[in-house]
Amino acid sequence: SCASCHAPEKGFSNGERFATGVGGAKGGRSAPSVINAAYYRQQFWDGRAASLEEQALGPIANPIEMALSIEDAVGRLNDIAGYKSQFQKVFGSDATADGLAKAIAAYERTVLSGNAPFDKFKAGDKSALSEAAERGRKLFFGKANCAACHAGSNFSDNSYHNIGIGMDAKKPDVGRVTVSKLGGDTGAFKTPTLREIARTSPYMHDGSLKTLEEVVEYYATGGMANEWLDEELFKLRLNKQDKADLIIFLKEGLASPDYPDHKAPKLPE
Repeated sequence: SCASCHAPEKGFSNGERFATGVGGAKGGRSAPSVINAAYYRQQFWDGRAASLEEQALGPIANPIEMALSIEDAVGRLNDIAGYKSQFQKVFGSDATADGLAKAIAAYERTVLSGNAPFDKFKAGDKSALSEAAERGRKLFFGKANCAACHAGSNFSDNSYHNIGIGMDAKKPDVGRVTVSKLGGDTGAFKTPTLREIARTSPYMHDGSLKTLEEVVEYYATGGMANEWLDEELFKLRLNKQDKADLIIFLKEGLASPDYPDHKAPKLPE
C-alpha cells in the first residue's frame, strides 16, 4: 500500500534510508513525506510528475515498488464490490485509472500541516515560541541562510538545488537534470517542506543524514564541493548555541498540534 512507505506515524515517510518495494527491492532515494505535498508544483524528488494525480499512479506500476500494472490495479478494484460501488457513487462509473489517480490525490490533499507555533508567532502571539526557538527563527531567516531555499509558508521554494549530497559517489544520482535536460540541474533535488521535519528522519534525498543535528552540521560546512553546487551554499559561522537553537526552532516551531495522525480505515470488501 502507499502507507507502506508513507506511514502517518513516521511523518508520512517510512523512517528508513530508502523506500522498500515488492520482494524487498530498494530504490536509491528516500520516501518523500506526503505532508503538504498539495503545495508542490511538481512531485517526486526530481519533479518528474506534474501533479499529485500523475504521481499517484507511478509507484503502482514501478517494478521495484508495487510492480502492478495500472490495468491490473483497476481490475482488482472492480472485483471488490465495496470499491466498485464507491467509484460508481463518486465518479458515475466503475473504477478507472483516472478515477484511481483522482481518489488517491484527493486524499493526499488532506495530509496538511499548519497552525504551528511559528504560525501563531507570525500571527502576533509572541509567546508561541520559546526563547531558544525564537533565537533559532532569527538564525533560520538570518545568518544560517535556511530561508534562501526553504521559503514561503510551506518552507519550500518549489525549486531544485544541488547541495552536494551524494556527489562524491562513483556514479552519483544526477536528479533533476534527467527531467529538465538542463546541465545546471545536475545533482539537484526538490526542496522539501520543513513542516513536521522532526517526524521525517532520515534526511536528504538519499536518506544519508540520520538526524537534524547531522543536517545542520552538514550545512554549516557549506556542503560538498562539486561543479554544480548551489550558490546559496557557503560555510556558515554558527557556534554550538546557534546550532542548538536552530534545531529547537525546527523541532518545536514547525510541529503542528493539528498533525494529521490518520488511522487506517476499514477497507471496502
